[in-house]
Amino acid sequence: MLPVDVGGLDRGPVDVSRTIASDDPLFDDLDFELTGPVRLSGRLLSASLGRFYWQGSIATDVDATCRRCLSSTPRQIDAQVHLVFTEDQDTDDPSVYVVPARADVLDLSEAIREELILALEAYVLCREDCKGLCPSCGTDLNTNSCDCRPPSDLRWAALEKSKTKVNE
Repeated sequence: MLPVDVGGLDRGPVDVSRTIASDDPLFDDLDFELTGPVRLSGRLLSASLGRFYWQGSIATDVDATCRRCLSSTPRQIDAQVHLVFTEDQDTDDPSVYVVPARADVLDLSEAIREELILALEAYVLCREDCKGLCPSCGTDLNTNSCDCRPPSDLRWAALEKSKTKVNE
């Protein structure tokens, strides 16, 4: 849990600075592995009655999986984050986080987890020219070659037959 005391907002913004261990249960079941602590810093402001605005940054190191060759790929995340929280239980805006009415503490946990996931690019590549894996034998084509023929597309089978007849 990442609690922030909202009681002090009547005196001005509340600064938030935390370091969260990579093995914190908040980060269980991510599609990537955290290789360092998550550093969180920012400022919580009262936007209006029942609405709060948090702006800050999230930084950490992760090991993601290359989409083509499945190799471990280190990445750094350093994201600027802008979050809006509201006590309005009827809001239908998916970019706004709903919090309990008149709560003394605002929990940033789920919002930070979501923003961390969104900060990593959707299609991680170990390098731009990654050749990936052979679809037949699974060889990593970046480090080895194989003798597999590319799979034929059945939609072109009739043309292949006519090509063979012309060459005979």
